[in-house]
Amino acid sequence: MNRGRPALPVRAVGFNLARVQLGSMDADELRETVVADNASDLALLGSPDLLVSLSEGDPNPDTLLSAAGNSEHAARETFRAWADDAVDATLARTYESVAAQENDHHRRVRAALDGDSEFGPPEQAGPMHAYLRGRDDPIHRIAGGMVGRTLVSLRTHDRLIDFFAADPERVRLFRDLREETADCLDDGLAALDARATADDWKAAQAVAGYTIQLASDDLRDGLR
Repeated sequence: MNRGRPALPVRAVGFNLARVQLGSMDADELRETVVADNASDLALLGSPDLLVSLSEGDPNPDTLLSAAGNSEHAARETFRAWADDAVDATLARTYESVAAQENDHHRRVRAALDGDSEFGPPEQAGPMHAYLRGRDDPIHRIAGGMVGRTLVSLRTHDRLIDFFAADPERVRLFRDLREETADCLDDGLAALDARATADDWKAAQAVAGYTIQLASDDLRDGLR
């Protein structure tokens, strides 16, 4: 497990430090800055290329639902692990709540698959969740798991809603998942506002941004 502040590549720290250095940043400004600094990566994650990458070049309902289910499973396992080792009882409850939500998302996505579809989570969680599971600082966990990851998930849900436009039940499913994921983002931002000191915002910004970059790099790898 990675201890202390994460070692991030140069690309992950190219953000506006002015607000952080002045100690004036809050959660709303963090979100705005992370979205602005990672606009190209987030645009890619919300593009048709996402569907191609998730489906290994052949976007179809079952493949995309399986990929979505795998994502929910990975998130559930990440937050379960955090809940198990959290020292702070309030944080443990926060992580448990997110894990329960992701478990419910996983169940609902599985239910949307055709009855004869094969479904099973991969042995490896993927680079984004591998990185998140290596965080032990609460600020890093919240920023990565409840801000960066949710910003990625919102783009994924948007693209899946578009893909299933002719299927009202599946559109409703992903609209509901998107709304609940947006609530998780709001909860993460509120948790940062409650916990972050002036010295924490720079790290929160870096971790959230790097989480997004890992997801977009993984997408690019899937297109090769």
